[in-house]
Amino acid sequence: MNFNSKTVAKVTGLSFRQIDYWDTTHFIKPSVSEASGHGSVRLYSFGDLVQMKVAKTLLDKGVSLQQIRKTISYLKKNMPEVEKPLAELRFLTDGESIFILTKDKKVIIDTLKSGQLVFSISLGEILEDLKGEIISMQKEKKYDVAVRGKKYAVILHPDTEDGGFWVECPALPGCASQGDTIEEALEMIKDAISGYLAVAGSRKVVKKAS
Repeated sequence: MNFNSKTVAKVTGLSFRQIDYWDTTHFIKPSVSEASGHGSVRLYSFGDLVQMKVAKTLLDKGVSLQQIRKTISYLKKNMPEVEKPLAELRFLTDGESIFILTKDKKVIIDTLKSGQLVFSISLGEILEDLKGEIISMQKEKKYDVAVRGKKYAVILHPDTEDGGFWVECPALPGCASQGDTIEEALEMIKDAISGYLAVAGSRKVVKKAS
């Protein structure tokens, strides 16, 4: 799956401003598709989301963005085999320094050369939280809409790549629409159903006339 900035913001808790700043300053860039001009869309991978969520968690624990950048620079220099440190390593922090757990459980690297009591950030929990958010967003939702005094069951689907929602009416094959919000999508499907019924009615009239 690919995720646009709107979805990334919702899943990670980051603001659009942070996402844009991290991209333009080459902190965390979209690995699927970069913005290439007005109207273009940034597309992020799940691995990008993990990096952003870990960075956001470190920021919430009191670590500055500058400290995180220094940590990444240190890791890229001393652990070049790790392509995406924020998505592949387990971090410990006391809010002032950032430590890295190595394969040897007895060895902890202090990337900012400070030593204090620490607590851990569980990458496993972050992964599970992200997966849960995404699964929840992907779930289709059923609604009833009223058109010409009759109720029609419709199914709403979130669009994680382009943003917004698309909606279909199973009782009327091929009848679908979309919108940026749930409310707009439901209003649009009402118009689509009304148009569908109008076309179907005109066809019946033509058949009778012939």
